[in-house]
Amino acid sequence: MAANAMEQRLGSLLVFTRDDFEDDWHRVASGGFGQVFQARHKRWRTQYAIKCSPCVQHDASSSDVNCLIEEAAKMEKVKFQHIVSIYGVCRQPLGIVMEFMANGSLEKMLPAHRLGWQLKFRIIHETSLAMNFLHSIKPPLLHLDLKPGNILLDNNMHVKISDFGLSKWMEQSTRMQYIERSALRGTLSYIPPEMILDSNQAPGPKYDVYSFGIVIWELLTQKKPYEGLSMMAIIIRVGTGMRPTVQPVSDEWPGEAQQMADLMRRCWDQDPKKRPCFQDITIETDMLLSLLPSPVAELESEALARKVSCKPSLHRARQVSGEVSPELTDNDSGDYLRQVLQCSDSESLVPSDEELHVYENKVTPLHFLVAQGSVEQVKLLLAHEVDVDCQTASGYTPLLIAAQDQQPDLCALLLAHGADANLADEDGWAPLHFAAQNGDDRTARLLLDHGALVDAQEHEGWTPLHLAVQNNFENVARLLVSRQADPNKQEAEGKTPLHVAAYFGHVSLVKLLTGQGAELDVGQRNLRTPLHLAVERGKVRAIQFLLKSGATLDALDQSGYSPLHVAAARGKYLICKMLLRYGANLELPTQQGWTPLHLATYKGHLEIIHLLLGSQADVGAPGSMAWTPLHLAARHGEEVVVSALLRGGADPNAAERAGWTPLHLAVQRGAFLSVLHLLEHHADVHARNKVGWTPAHLAALKGNTAILKVLVKAGALLDVQDGVGCTPWQLALRSQNQGIVAFLEGKEPSLAILGSAEPEAHTEV
Repeated sequence: MAANAMEQRLGSLLVFTRDDFEDDWHRVASGGFGQVFQARHKRWRTQYAIKCSPCVQHDASSSDVNCLIEEAAKMEKVKFQHIVSIYGVCRQPLGIVMEFMANGSLEKMLPAHRLGWQLKFRIIHETSLAMNFLHSIKPPLLHLDLKPGNILLDNNMHVKISDFGLSKWMEQSTRMQYIERSALRGTLSYIPPEMILDSNQAPGPKYDVYSFGIVIWELLTQKKPYEGLSMMAIIIRVGTGMRPTVQPVSDEWPGEAQQMADLMRRCWDQDPKKRPCFQDITIETDMLLSLLPSPVAELESEALARKVSCKPSLHRARQVSGEVSPELTDNDSGDYLRQVLQCSDSESLVPSDEELHVYENKVTPLHFLVAQGSVEQVKLLLAHEVDVDCQTASGYTPLLIAAQDQQPDLCALLLAHGADANLADEDGWAPLHFAAQNGDDRTARLLLDHGALVDAQEHEGWTPLHLAVQNNFENVARLLVSRQADPNKQEAEGKTPLHVAAYFGHVSLVKLLTGQGAELDVGQRNLRTPLHLAVERGKVRAIQFLLKSGATLDALDQSGYSPLHVAAARGKYLICKMLLRYGANLELPTQQGWTPLHLATYKGHLEIIHLLLGSQADVGAPGSMAWTPLHLAARHGEEVVVSALLRGGADPNAAERAGWTPLHLAVQRGAFLSVLHLLEHHADVHARNKVGWTPAHLAALKGNTAILKVLVKAGALLDVQDGVGCTPWQLALRSQNQGIVAFLEGKEPSLAILGSAEPEAHTEV
């Protein structure tokens, strides 16, 4: 086709050639559609995506050019926020020049990144907006290939869909050819059952709705549908009404995700007439996206596993035998070893160098005799100038064995023969670590007198003082600090001995350490102080002493939690009371913006709510997304919590960032008693959120007759239009809830603007 003829057909679209772009073309995607390259325009210095025809390696035929121009012209007419923009056509190679989407396709994103619920819901909602726009065009523009590979993400992770409108291509194929091609292109999982079953019906808008349902499943689970199944197995499953499962994963999902899964199931219904239309879908996805930011992140528990050596106790020779080669009992050296272990007093028992060789696992007779615990035999062997610091394969010296087995006399003997007091095993445990762990102050003193390092750290940074404190051995701890042990030494997670004492609630050691200069407010790696740990573990006496000693009440950890936040979230009433008595700040926000009252409300700790309100906590404090405690209670709490906050002065008409009032949230949740409490406290039935919904819109959408009746009785109107002109009456009719329809039909017609609702738009919500 001549260049000028092409340009005439393209209208306002530009015509490019390879020379318009820099030479460095990166392929970013490929498939049955051809290949997509990323290239930078020479003059404009901007990145573009060039989707090339499958015939990019060959001369383009006239039909190839026609198909390309038709697709480009179709894309050019569709201008919408969530649809990929087109700039023109490239002649050499043949392709369409589109905006470049920096984060590629959803298909590549899902297996490579763990997406948060907020992002998943936003992608679902923005995809529904794009599809609603295509379907609202007259006549509707069907996508017919909606899948993660055609859902693209810009540098801010916002959605733009591409590759829509395959109806022309479908008309040129038989049903079987279409299914086979779909299997080859990896899109069989997105084809609805009516296309697979023997039917000559042309695809309609509900085709895309089914595909959208499968896309929701992929986003929620981040898995591939029907993975590993053959083409025929997928066809049979889809044709017989089977769908990908969401159990048992969905049991752990938040409530909003459960509701999104409910929408998903309606989208992939076997009967196309029962699937919702995208106009209704966008209402639900917008609602669920608005609700999602509210949940409070769970406070991580501080789990301090009791630190112990992972070595077996070697206090009997038979327990050493696991490390010994069978050669010890099968050769001449084994005979000698047996003689040694038979407690012979013969002074003529002089081993040869060969007999004292290092066996497999490096266990020597000295190790055995020390483990046996016989001072006299060890003394006899040491008289022959054996290596006093010989180490087993795992680094055990005779001194380590003696220290672990609490044998101070053997330790003294070995040290007198020059044993190194600081030789550690493969985990970095020195003899002093074992003495501290066992509470053996006699061995500990002996080791320190022979040069043991008082602050020796094993591989995870624990010192002997950490171990003595953990096990509540005050005798060893006093000895260690008297020998200048550092009370502020931090292990790998940043815990000092005072953190450990506070965590386990060892009050006498908390007193000892603070008296020896331990820093009260030192933060571990997650910035939690000893007071945080004592509060979390409920160690009241340790908390009392820390507070009396001047510990900072309002220190914040890395999530912005103060000790009062921790106590409120954990439901520790007496500790909250104690912290408040010492002057803890009631209004500090966490990084998410929650005050202690928010946390107590979310967790439903009624006693603590009363305590905080009685201490003048701000009942209307705005948290994340400007949610007040009453918003959290209406959305997640029991009606007694809603009632307590209202009696405490909470504003029932406070609007969060998206315009939702507590009444909106209680209605959406279906919390009948909470709705009554809010109305009794003069909640506004006419309040609108950002998309114009009143509480009545939500009651109608959810099909809740009882709540809708209560709202109407309180003055709610059913003819109020939302942002897209929809009334509660229309939403109620679409819900097909018989109770609501009966209630509505009993109302005066003048109360509602009936509007028209296409039969196919009816859906059960």
